[in-house]
Amino acid sequence: MSKTIKVALAGAGAFGIKHLDGIQNIDGVEVVSLIGREFAKTKEVADKYGIGHVTTDLNESLALKEVDAVILCTPTQMHASQTLACLKAGKHVQVEIPLCDVYKEGQEVLRVQKETGLVAMVGHTRRFNPSHQWVNHKIKAREFNIQQMDVQTYFFRRTNMNALGQARSWTDHLLWHHAAHTVDLFAYQCGSPIVKANAVQGPIHPTLGIAMDMSIQLKAANGAICTLSLSFNNDGPLGTYFRYIGDTGTYLARYDDLYTGKEEKIDVSQVAVSMNGIELQDREFFAAIREGREPNSSVAQVLPCYQVLHDLEQQLHG
Repeated sequence: MSKTIKVALAGAGAFGIKHLDGIQNIDGVEVVSLIGREFAKTKEVADKYGIGHVTTDLNESLALKEVDAVILCTPTQMHASQTLACLKAGKHVQVEIPLCDVYKEGQEVLRVQKETGLVAMVGHTRRFNPSHQWVNHKIKAREFNIQQMDVQTYFFRRTNMNALGQARSWTDHLLWHHAAHTVDLFAYQCGSPIVKANAVQGPIHPTLGIAMDMSIQLKAANGAICTLSLSFNNDGPLGTYFRYIGDTGTYLARYDDLYTGKEEKIDVSQVAVSMNGIELQDREFFAAIREGREPNSSVAQVLPCYQVLHDLEQQLHG
C-alpha cells in the first residue's frame, strides 16, 4: 500500500487528541473523519486538525469508501463491539486499551480478525514507550533478566473525570483498563506466559460502583514475579511507575523516561524515531497495514492478557 492511508478516529477526548498529535508526525497518513459523542465539541477538534468529516455515528464513517483504517479512543464498554464493526466493514482497526471488559467478546474479535485477515491492534502503549523498549532490547541481547517487576498505578480520581479534568460519560476500571497495561507488559518483557495470578481489592465506591484500590500478584512460567498496586485514591503524581529488578541491574521506567535504581537518568532518545509512545504505537499500526503483516500488540498477541484479567475478575467476585 503506497497511497496515503486514510483514517477515521472515534473519540475526540483526551486520548484521541494524543493520537491526532502523534499522527501529524507520520508521513503518508491523513485523518479524514472524526467521530465524537457531542457534535459541536467534535467539530471544534476537527477544525483545529483540519479534518473534513465530522459525525456522532461510527457507522457513518465506516460507510466512507475512502476510509482504510479506524482508531478507536472510545469508552471501554464499546471497544469490542466497535472493533467488530470496523472489521466487518473491511477496515483495519486499532483500539485503545482495553480490547474488552468481557473476555468472550475479546475472543470473538480475534475470530473475526482471523476471518478477515485485517490488521487489528490494541493500544498497549507500554510495549512502545522508549523506556520499556530500551529494557526489552537488553533482555533480547541477554544482558538483563527480570526477577521482579514492582509497579504502581496511581490516580486521584474520586469523581468521574478524564485526563483533561472533564466529566466522563463512562466509568474507568482499575482491573480491565489500568491493570491490562502491566499484565501484558510483564508477560511481554519476560517472554514468558503468566501461570499464576492473584488479586484483592478494596471497598466498592458507593456511586462509581468500582473498587478504588487493588493489589495484583503475577508469576511467569520462567519464574519472574510481578507486584502491582493500583489506586484511584492516591493524592500525588498521577501515572504508572515501573521498577524492573533484574540480575544485572535495576531500572525505573516512568512513561517515556528511564532511570537506574539509583535515579541516574538513562538516555533513551536513540531507541526509536520518536520519544512519544503513542506516536510509536501509531507508526507500528500504519507500518503493519502497509507491509501486510501482524503488528506488535495485535489482538492475537494481547488476548492472553485478557484471559488473566478474566481469571482475576472471577477470583475477586468469587
